[in-house]
Amino acid sequence: MESFFASLKKELVHDEDYATRDEAKASIVEYIEAFDNRVRRHSSLGDVAPDEYERTHNQTYR
Repeated sequence: MESFFASLKKELVHDEDYATRDEAKASIVEYIEAFDNRVRRHSSLGDVAPDEYERTHNQTYR
């Protein structure tokens, strides 16, 4: 988790100026859903993105 939060801060939060908590929440959720879970390579998965890992390692992934 520490690695995730470090990446989140470095790649998103430090470059943003949120006016409200709702704006910050929406931005962070979008980061997680659109980038971290789909595109960003994870060292724990052999340096591939989670979507790619699921496609290649899980026969039931659709």
